[in-house]
Amino acid sequence: MENEFKNKNVILASQSPRRHSLIKKILSKFDVATPLFDEKLDSSNYSDDVIKSLSLQKALSVLNTHHKTGSGICFCKNCLIISADTMVVLDKRIYGKPKDEVEAVEMLKELSGKTHFVVTAVAVLDSDTKQAFCDVVKTYVTFQKLSDELIKDYVKNRKPLDKAGAYGIQEMGSEFIKNVDGDLENVIGFPTKKVKELLIAAGYKF
Repeated sequence: MENEFKNKNVILASQSPRRHSLIKKILSKFDVATPLFDEKLDSSNYSDDVIKSLSLQKALSVLNTHHKTGSGICFCKNCLIISADTMVVLDKRIYGKPKDEVEAVEMLKELSGKTHFVVTAVAVLDSDTKQAFCDVVKTYVTFQKLSDELIKDYVKNRKPLDKAGAYGIQEMGSEFIKNVDGDLENVIGFPTKKVKELLIAAGYKF
């Protein structure tokens, strides 16, 4: 179990249940905030700097809202804010969350039979010093050649509209996934090893 770090509170800037579950692998105590940030980017031209900037902007949006947790702890003081942004990238094109089932089917058809990478940018922001620690993690995923029937069935039953690239790898078996090269947690959306590294860099004592 982690020790208290100079009375700083850890805030996870995400409403994702997957991230809530994964962060518990490294932290037993944390608060949750909703980042109020209008994400805009050029989906046709990926770069590491862009996704790192988006993740940091999420953390800053939490810092600037001055909300409080249920325990009355002010987000704008004495805390470390963790934010993350996950994207699926194929040939420098960014695949975010599909707007509807039609777009979800189109995304999976484009990913079928190819190798893409999933990238998560993680930012840890110290609310007092405003110092930020950011990095990216990439995992390469190769899909099987998927039939139209398999894709449509997946989209209809799994409802992957809240997932980048229109899929959740934790829901897929070997009929979908041919190979994964890298951190599987990163594909799910929260690479806890990298999060822990950045927390330590920010001075957190485990």
